[in-house]
Amino acid sequence: MAFLSNLTSIGRKKSKRLGRGYGSGKGAKSTRGITRHQKARVDTPLHFEGGQGRLVKKYPLLRGKGKNNSHRAVVFPVAVEKLESLRDNDVVTVAGLLEAKIITKSDTRCVIKIVGKGTLSKKLTVKLPITQSAKAVIEKAGGTVETHASNNR
Repeated sequence: MAFLSNLTSIGRKKSKRLGRGYGSGKGAKSTRGITRHQKARVDTPLHFEGGQGRLVKKYPLLRGKGKNNSHRAVVFPVAVEKLESLRDNDVVTVAGLLEAKIITKSDTRCVIKIVGKGTLSKKLTVKLPITQSAKAVIEKAGGTVETHASNNR
């Protein structure tokens, strides 16, 4: 029968404590090599290079690159061929595209832009930003484009 008092001990060797004198076997430099300077200490930063200039500082600063990406308008393209599902003489707006399920509600966070991919047989009035090729396709089908709307926010 096994009791706590007579269980066999599990052999586990304790690790040597570092930096506790010469008699401990791990004193003096405490397995940190022969250096006695900053790299021998506990807390040296990752970018420390022994006192020379950091590599990070040698590269040019990112002045405008990527800092203002959140302010840049994201464009969501809608092909002209997707407007074929709308009725004749419809007005193409963000609300109309949402109602026709051409775009989703999450797409409305972007600027919706009509791009000239495909053909069109319906007469539509577009009140959104549009490319030159899409404008040609819509006007060829008999529709009109109101260019004063540059942003749908």
